[in-house]
Parts: sequence; C-alpha cells; structure tokens
Amino acid sequence: MPDKIPVTVLTGFLGSGKTTLLNRILSEEHGLRIAVIENEFGEIGIDQDLVINADEEVFEMNNGCICCTVRGDLIRILGDLVERKDKFDRVILETTGMADPGPVAQTFFVDKDISQQYEIDGIITLVDAKHVNSHLDDNTEEVLAQIAFADRIILNKVDLTTENKLLSLKRRLQDINQMAGFYSTTMADAPINELLDVGGFNLERAVEMKPNFLEPEYPFEWGGVWQLSAGQYRFQLSNGPDPDMKFLLSDVNEASEAELLRLAEEVFVEFSKKVVSLAHGEALTEYGQCYRLLLEGQHMYEFKFVVESPKQLAVFSQHTPEEFELELLNEEDTQYTPVAEHYFNAEHEHDDGVSSVAVELSGWFDPAKINAWIDVFLTVKGVDIYRMKGVVAIKGESHQIVFQGVHMIVGSQAGKPWGNETPVSRMVFIGRDLDEGYIRRALESCLD
Repeated sequence: MPDKIPVTVLTGFLGSGKTTLLNRILSEEHGLRIAVIENEFGEIGIDQDLVINADEEVFEMNNGCICCTVRGDLIRILGDLVERKDKFDRVILETTGMADPGPVAQTFFVDKDISQQYEIDGIITLVDAKHVNSHLDDNTEEVLAQIAFADRIILNKVDLTTENKLLSLKRRLQDINQMAGFYSTTMADAPINELLDVGGFNLERAVEMKPNFLEPEYPFEWGGVWQLSAGQYRFQLSNGPDPDMKFLLSDVNEASEAELLRLAEEVFVEFSKKVVSLAHGEALTEYGQCYRLLLEGQHMYEFKFVVESPKQLAVFSQHTPEEFELELLNEEDTQYTPVAEHYFNAEHEHDDGVSSVAVELSGWFDPAKINAWIDVFLTVKGVDIYRMKGVVAIKGESHQIVFQGVHMIVGSQAGKPWGNETPVSRMVFIGRDLDEGYIRRALESCLD
C-alpha cells in the first residue's frame, strides 16, 4: 500500500495566533505542497490574488498550497482531497479555538477509509504566552486538552511577557505534557518545516528530544561534578526565575555522569528533609546538607566553601546553572567547569488537574492480561485520557508493538524487531487525575 498522507493538527485557544500562522502557511513561498483544512476560511482574510479557484470548498493557491473549508463534514473534505493527492504532500488541519483536538484526532482512527489514506504526524498547539496562565488557573478544559495533546507547543507573543515569566510558564506546561517540544515565537514565526515530520506518537523520537524523558522525577533539575584541589571557593549566582533555590554539595567517589545518577535517590531523600537557609555571603559548611539559597534583593550572590584536601565535589541544584548564571570560582577568580553533568527530569508542583505518567518496564507482557487491563482502564478512565502512546514487548511477538491512543480509541502496529535487544516497554499516559502508582502496579501485574 502507498505511504499514507501525513496530517498535522493545528490547535490553540482563541487569540493564540493560529490565524497568523495560517496566513503565513498560505501566503509564504515556502516551496512545500500543503493542503490546509481551515474551519472558517472566510475569516482568515487571505489575499484573494492567491486564490486560483474559489468556486468550491477546496481552494487552490498560487504558492502551491490547497486550502479547504470544513463548514461541511471533515470526513467528506478529506475524501475530496484524496482525489487531488497528486497536488499536495501533506495536510495541516486547523481546529477552532474552542475545540478539544481529541475528536479530530479520533477521526483518523475510527473511520476505516480515512485511516487507510491518512495518518496523524503531529499535533501543534499555539499558546498565548501572556494570557494562558489565566486559562490554566481557571482549569479551562479546552486549553488543558490542547496542551495535553500537543507534540509541539508554540509559545507565541513572547514579546508581551518577561523571560522569567516565560520560564515559569514553560515549566508549568511541561508539568502537563512532558513529551512536547517547545518554540518561543513572536507573530507565530516558528519555522514551518520544523513543525512537520514530527512522527507523532513516536516514543523513541520523544526520548531523542528529551533524553531524561522516562527517568523518575526528582526535586532537582541539574547535577555537576568538579575536580578541585585544596583551597577556598565560591559559587556565584545572579537573579533567576525564583527568589530561592535548593542546593546540595556532595563528596563523590567518581567524577562521572553515572555517579550523579547513582547518587540521585540518596540526594532525593536529603532534599525532602529540613533545609537550612543561607543568605548572600554565608558559607556552605556541610556536605550532604540541603541548603536553600536566598536569591532576592540584589543583582549578584556569593556562597563560599572550603576544600580541605583534593576531592571530587558534586552539586545538585533545584534549577539549571543557565537560569541563574551559576559559576564556580576560586580566590583568584579562576572559573571552574564541571567535568561531568546531568540534567534531571525535575518535578514541580502540579497545580493543574492534567499531568503525564511515564512507565518503563523490563520483560514481556502477557497479551491477554495487558489487553484486558487496557479495556478496563479505558472503560473506567477513557474520558480523562487525552493521549496514550508507547512501545511494548508482548510475549510471542518478535517485534516491538507500537501503540497510540486518543481517549478510548487505541491502535497498534508492529515496530522494529527486538533482535538481541533486551525488551523494555516504555509507555506514556497524559490525562486528568491520573494515579501513577496504580498505573505502574497494574502494568507490572500484566508482565508474564
């Protein structure tokens, strides 16, 4: 069977910039053959000189695009486009600002003819960087759904907010959707070609974008190791996104990223214990003690410490060095660079009802057990599941099984052969009020 036509679903709340992006897609000379399905074409305001044939619901454009309206039925429009598939290579489908993209995505699973001709490549969500927090605070269902479904999130109108607010917003959105890639834009000026070929529902691609995607969450975002001789040193920081930051020094046996990962669970415990607050100019005197560095009231902050004998010293910090321009200096102002570092999958306060759960399990699933559990899980919880995807190892199958789901609709297909690779199943669930402990235990019980 010929390759299916890739479809990119474009969504975003009212005022997020979808119209601006669509104007670019339909008017720029980008050299891409795209069919754009837009909900209410008449409101876009495209220059009519671009339109070759405006006598029907499918418009041909001078720049090689095709534009369609869906005042009629989406399935019918998709069917009409198939008759013209020699004129385009892909489809961009825009939803209305108040739409949950779930039903649109489901169309490509439940309709047999459509699923044979088309496949979803990715879901792109535009976000108004200045105003979206108010929608999240109000738990606006459509906004939460649009963010939860996204493979790419475009933080638009960044010129109307501050860098600190933007960093805070990005962390909040990552709490809802761990897997999305982010673009910061003004006037929706994201590169169009980079929004395509996303390979939606592809867990391996998500891991490539974010290597720590399937790690446990930790209360720290970064760790680094320095090799230091005896002497006096200081950490220097500037203002960042928060007025304080948890920070821990540790004497380590090995200057490596593996050592940071090995220590992560121990450090996690210390971050949960009593924290000692330190103001600018005060000293870090204890290894293994979690400190709260107070970073408010001036432009630069220093925290000194002494190394009695040559050692390898690790730091675990609540935020990344880039956010606070963190530097390690000695008495002569010589700057030291860490010899190893790791960016952890940091946990943040989840103030929204939508979250992500990632599970990684070794071994083979019993096909009857896993299928039965998914049936029950979606029967009870399906309305709250925005996205499911993963790669799983099923007993009796020599290939990986790649599955994807939207609400209560799940599909699967054979992936690459396991070969000599140790079978490891990786699954992601995005939805409302998810119980991570229950999901993990239930999946473990489905192993053979």
